[in-house]
Amino acid sequence: VQLQASGGGLVQAGGSLRLSCAASGRTFSNYVMGWFRQAPGKEREFVAAITWTGSSSYYTDSVKGRFTISRDTAKNTVYLQMNSLKAEDTAVYYCAAGRRPYATYDTSGENYGYWGQGTQVTVSS
Repeated sequence: VQLQASGGGLVQAGGSLRLSCAASGRTFSNYVMGWFRQAPGKEREFVAAITWTGSSSYYTDSVKGRFTISRDTAKNTVYLQMNSLKAEDTAVYYCAAGRRPYATYDTSGENYGYWGQGTQVTVSS
């Protein structure tokens, strides 16, 4: 299984970025796809997740209304659209995949068995 994250970069506060996570190596129909982030000196933090079927998505409070997670099953890709970015969104962003039901509503990441390599998002204030 491979999860390839991309789309990070440097953006000014208030700007937007779209992260992509290309998934391959297995069928993900029974999986939850999540985005996590880790800022320097801080613990990994849950950002958003979506079931592969698209039946459910959820977000951490700090990104609600600004970030949108989606997936394109034909492309085996999960996206994180990030709008109104803030300096505190600066982090390395990781995509991850976890089997349902274990990963459902898991915000710790412990039940996500597959992780991508991370993509850096830097928001300048």
